[in-house]
Amino acid sequence: MNEQTTRALGAVAVALAAASVLMTAPASAEHFEGLAVATWGDHRAEGNRERNRYRHPIETLTFLGVAPTMTVAEVSPGGGWYTEILAPYLREQGKLYAAAYDPQSEGEYYRNSASRFREKLAAHPEVYDKVALTVFEPPSKLEVAPDGSADVVLTFRNMHGWLRNDTARAALDAMHRALKPGGVLGVVQHRGQPGNPAHRSGDEGYLDQNYVIGFIEAAGFELVDSSEINANPADPKDHSVGVWALPPSLELGDQDRERYLRIGESDRMTLKFVKR
Repeated sequence: MNEQTTRALGAVAVALAAASVLMTAPASAEHFEGLAVATWGDHRAEGNRERNRYRHPIETLTFLGVAPTMTVAEVSPGGGWYTEILAPYLREQGKLYAAAYDPQSEGEYYRNSASRFREKLAAHPEVYDKVALTVFEPPSKLEVAPDGSADVVLTFRNMHGWLRNDTARAALDAMHRALKPGGVLGVVQHRGQPGNPAHRSGDEGYLDQNYVIGFIEAAGFELVDSSEINANPADPKDHSVGVWALPPSLELGDQDRERYLRIGESDRMTLKFVKR
């Protein structure tokens, strides 16, 4: 038995145990095995498998109801941490749209991010050859997937950026258009202090969970469930540079580094909406 298979089988056992707690629709053993193999596969970039313990991808995708036969859109995939899992999981029976930045963007940051993401996909065609790339850079570039085509739209830790740039409503409207009637919007976001006005702007990365729910519901979605899968009660949410003090950013360098490593990654809300 090779190392990858051993890791995957161990992850299946963890996922099956987690699934007994998650109040979701039943899923097959093949579902968990497929997610586990994708999550622990050797195709993953250096350091990304180690972050599974913070991001709980098997439990998160199971909670959000992602299945291998679905059409799924991942919005603003960044460096592709979740793309590494979704692409092989959906490759044979489903479809993945990656709504990423414009390689011709006027902004250097967006151009560079788009180039790195596309280079990542091109480097491993055996994993990513069936990923459909769309251009998503709100408020003007709003491709997600063909209208009414997606069973699930996913976005991970992006709401704060859209709120900070005043593009959140445009982003949500585009995701709403991409979903089938009754389709699922899954949102994972750094969770701030309830009622804290600073945790509504997005400037610190953290957002008030109730504020996020209200904002998304106002865009034509209905919250149907939430989960504490990605909670971290050790996160005090009071860092001088916001969420970026924590891993993986560790923006403060050696300053209080050991403390931030002990805290781990941020406390996060995990929200499941349906399109009204």
